[in-house]
Amino acid sequence: MGEFDLIARYFTRPVRHAALGVGDDCALLAPRAGMQLAISSDMLVEGRHFFADVEPVTLGHKALAVNLSDLAACGARPLAFTLALALPRVDEPWLAGFSRGLLALADAHGCELIGGDTTQGPLNICITVFGEVPTGQALLRSGARAGDDIYVSGTLGDARLALEALLGHVQLPAPVLAQTRQRLEQPTPRVALGMALRGIASSAMDVSDGLLGDFGHILKASGVGASIHTHETIKLIASCADTASAGASFYQNLPESLLHQCTLAGGDDYELIFTAPPHRREAVQAASTQAQTRVTRIGQVEAPPGLRLQDAQGQPVENRFASFDHFA
Repeated sequence: MGEFDLIARYFTRPVRHAALGVGDDCALLAPRAGMQLAISSDMLVEGRHFFADVEPVTLGHKALAVNLSDLAACGARPLAFTLALALPRVDEPWLAGFSRGLLALADAHGCELIGGDTTQGPLNICITVFGEVPTGQALLRSGARAGDDIYVSGTLGDARLALEALLGHVQLPAPVLAQTRQRLEQPTPRVALGMALRGIASSAMDVSDGLLGDFGHILKASGVGASIHTHETIKLIASCADTASAGASFYQNLPESLLHQCTLAGGDDYELIFTAPPHRREAVQAASTQAQTRVTRIGQVEAPPGLRLQDAQGQPVENRFASFDHFA
C-alpha cells in the first residue's frame, strides 16, 4: 500500500466544517464571525510518550485527546485538526485500530481531520488542532489574581500510578491497574468544562506534566503566588477506583509520599486547573454541573510570589516534587 492509498483508506473523510479538507496542498478553515482561532500542537513519540505495546485504538484516542485538552484549557470549541504520522511500516491492522480510536474521539467533539502528512520512520504522531473562541473570551494563564480560588477538574494521579505499576515500581490489584491504565491511555479532554468556564475562570491551563509544575506557569504569567492544600489533592487519586473492588482499601495502604508524587507531580492527567474569584463559586459549580465534570477547590491565589503547600492543619508541607520535563 502506498502513502496516498494509506491516506485515502484510513484518514480521508467527507468535508463537514472546513471550506476545503484533505486532498489539496492546503486545507481551508474559516471561523465564524466574532470568533478567534485557537491553535495547538502536540507530539507523541514511541518510547517517550507511550509504550510500544499500547493498543492502537487507545493510542489514536490519546493522540487527539491531549490536543483537545489544550483547546479545553483555552475555552475553545474544537473545529478541525491535522495529522503528521511517521510509521516504521504499513501495518493495516494497526492503522485500522489507530484511525478508529482517533476518529471516534474526533466525531464525539465535532472535530474533523483536514490534512497532514505521512512518512516512514520511527513511530511519531504529531497533531495540530484548531478551535474557535469568541473574541476576547479565551481563558489565559495570565489572569489569576490574589484572593482567587484554585480548582482542578476530575481526578489526579491515576495516570502516574499506572505508569509506576507498568514500570514495575509498585504492584497494583488488577481492578486498580485497569482503572488507572485507562486514565493513562485514554484521558478525557474537558472541552465542555472549558467552554462553560468562559467569563467565570480568571485563568486556566491543562495538567499534562504535573499539577505543581503546570500551575507554576499560571503563577509566573500572572505575577502571583499560591497555597495548595495537599489534603484536598491527595483525595483525588482514589476517586476513579471502583469502591466495590479492592481499590478503596488499597489506596489507604499506599505510602503518602507516593500519593503526593502522583497527584502533585504525576503528569498525564489532562484535567483543567483554573482560578476564579470567590464570589463566582456558584457560577463555577453551575459550570461543573453543566459540563457533568466534578471540580474540587484545592487552594488560594496569594500576592506573595512562590508556591506553598499546606496540610489539613494549615502547616507547611515540604515542596520536593518535580513535574515532568523532557530535558531535565
